[in-house]
Amino acid sequence: MEPAAASSIRSLLYIMFLLYSSLLIAPTSSQGDESRQANNKHVAIFVFGDSVYDPGNNNYLHVRIDYKANFTPYGESFFEYPTGRFCDGRIVPDFAAMYSNLPLWEPYLQPGSHNFSNGANFASAGAGVLEESEPSTLYSQKQLSYFKEVANLLKQQLGDAEAKKILADAIYLSSFGGVDYMSFIDSTPNPTKLQQREYVNMVIGNFTDVIKEIYEMGGRKFAFQNVGPLGCLPEFKQQYNHSGDACVEVLQAITSLHNSLLSNVTVELQSQLSGFQYLIFDFFNSLNDMINYPTKYGFNVSEIACCGIGLYRGSECGRVKEYELCSDPNEYVFFDGGHASERANSILSNFLWNGGSEFTWPLSMKQLHELNSTTAIEILSNDKLLFPM
Repeated sequence: MEPAAASSIRSLLYIMFLLYSSLLIAPTSSQGDESRQANNKHVAIFVFGDSVYDPGNNNYLHVRIDYKANFTPYGESFFEYPTGRFCDGRIVPDFAAMYSNLPLWEPYLQPGSHNFSNGANFASAGAGVLEESEPSTLYSQKQLSYFKEVANLLKQQLGDAEAKKILADAIYLSSFGGVDYMSFIDSTPNPTKLQQREYVNMVIGNFTDVIKEIYEMGGRKFAFQNVGPLGCLPEFKQQYNHSGDACVEVLQAITSLHNSLLSNVTVELQSQLSGFQYLIFDFFNSLNDMINYPTKYGFNVSEIACCGIGLYRGSECGRVKEYELCSDPNEYVFFDGGHASERANSILSNFLWNGGSEFTWPLSMKQLHELNSTTAIEILSNDKLLFPM
């Protein structure tokens, strides 16, 4: 345990970072600097997902250490102490918030007051779409229930009209699925193609239910990050004893199937739900491109993580006494075995926000941000869609 004084100092430093983060507009990477211009339009962001998006919610949950990152060396490149983010610094939702002129994320579960008119981050490391993937975390339905509490709180604090406007203009940013497929492959090491399809259909079906409930609560603008190239992560290459460029094929196959079905479902939702707008950020292929062509993005190392133990430093970053730590995380695509470095996150967030590449479609997050909800008047006049008792 840390001494109480040290813990208090760390908490104070974190609050100071959050207060001043809206002024810290420049990313770690020079890419996209010119597009980070002030935007006077206030748009909230509500974040849902797993460890890729978790700002530290698991600090407040009784989960195993694999699902926590509130110890060194996490956070040291930017915050200079661990916040609970699985990164040496900022994660993609942090950069998205900065682009939107919002503060860096504090965990939804963090005690104290919150300004929910800016949105909230419910993401939890280890969270799946399905509860059974990891019930100790904030799985998708639990995150949805917290969002509903926030929506009702906004109604109480601001009144129906203003709350509904915030929800209609907000962006709903999500990253789900990876944990579900890791859990599935752990329990079914050699699934048939039929088993894979049935499982992916179940995950996508449950995720679609979450999307529809957010829509019923007034959400109209959705940003979906698809599942990354799990089979090429240092963690799984090490776990499956793969060498060189070889990736874990079964993980690559099931995540590719998920991403294909997600693309199909979003098209269907747009045709079914009035005013539904969306983007898909292709995390799978953008991260894969960094892994395969690291120098294209200014990296020196893409197959080995900066922090951890083993051939690829694929595990145990900060969790054992003797682990390896690189001298400069900016040279690495991965900080630990399963998560990108802050510099990689900066580049990925540029793809997400600015688009202009094959990695984000049919809109960029910047376009989604600037888009006026075409259904705001409809939402404001249709009370039955919002704030169910």
